[in-house]
Amino acid sequence: MLEFTIPNISCGHCVRAVTEAVHEADPQATVQVDLATQHVSVQTGAARDDVVAKLTEAGYAPADVPAGS
Repeated sequence: MLEFTIPNISCGHCVRAVTEAVHEADPQATVQVDLATQHVSVQTGAARDDVVAKLTEAGYAPADVPAGS
């Protein structure tokens, strides 16, 4: 399970965009987003770096990962 804090998620559109980005890395992934805490949990077989790259490309870089990574 991968865990992320994504500071700029605030609405249903953000949840869909984050979920779609994760599914680009792994179409079978399970994504849970808590808007109140801006916490994202991902059950996936994909590498963390691949998921982070897709989230960053979509404009939702995790807080614990530098934006340019």
